[in-house]
Amino acid sequence: MQFLHHPDAGAPRLEVEGEAYRYLFKVRRFRREDPLPLRNLLDDRLHIYRVESLDRRRARLLLESSREFPVHPRRFFHLGWCLVDPKTVEKSLPTLNEIGVGRITFIRCGRSQRNFRPDFRRLERILVNSSQQCGRSRLMELEEAESLEAFLSRHPESLLLDFSGNPLECGGPVSTLVVGCEGGMTEEERSLFSPGRIVGFDTPLVLRSESAACAAAARLLL
Repeated sequence: MQFLHHPDAGAPRLEVEGEAYRYLFKVRRFRREDPLPLRNLLDDRLHIYRVESLDRRRARLLLESSREFPVHPRRFFHLGWCLVDPKTVEKSLPTLNEIGVGRITFIRCGRSQRNFRPDFRRLERILVNSSQQCGRSRLMELEEAESLEAFLSRHPESLLLDFSGNPLECGGPVSTLVVGCEGGMTEEERSLFSPGRIVGFDTPLVLRSESAACAAAARLLL
């Protein structure tokens, strides 16, 4: 754990209870004399607290110091991800967060099932837990687009990851990339991209949507 998230981190005194308390003192066996780093994930400040008092249900913390300590990916990458099963998203989200994806827009595409709808509160909780582990000082941005056309109207610079002879280059100058859902893109959706704006991997294998998203993010960011 790089830090503990608390929405009021930075206040002179705080209380930690519930799940956070159990994680710190039951799972990680945190010692009360050790400094405890906290972030609120709304800014880049790292706050160091000491345990002032401790009982069986809660810990009372006293602020010792604060400083600017940004931990960001070195570049911004925006993933346009056509909606897949929410369970698939939840399993892949920590990996994408650790790799350094800056924003995910979930796009309702032609082959997305109609009943799929991202649960942003649940996804934010996953991102908080992931950021505590990997150290990111701000949360990944999450949003939704009702169609690929609507997404491209806002992000006309987007490339499409699909079967293509144009390779997606490592560290290439790609800021926004669209990845299809299971079953891929329809011909109408594919036609929204000129051939030069469709890129692919140099492999004869067919990747799952989540595999393609993670592989593309890693190729561009790591």
